[in-house]
Amino acid sequence: MAANDMKSAKETYSGFISATKVAIPIIAVITLIVVILIAD
Repeated sequence: MAANDMKSAKETYSGFISATKVAIPIIAVITLIVVILIAD
């Protein structure tokens, strides 16, 4: 049972890492746009 929990935890973690790798560039672009708009 513990091994099964570890497997599902690893799947959740790798999914989270994948989502983070996609989200960080998007957040960076949005932040850049907002900073440019504020600077004007």
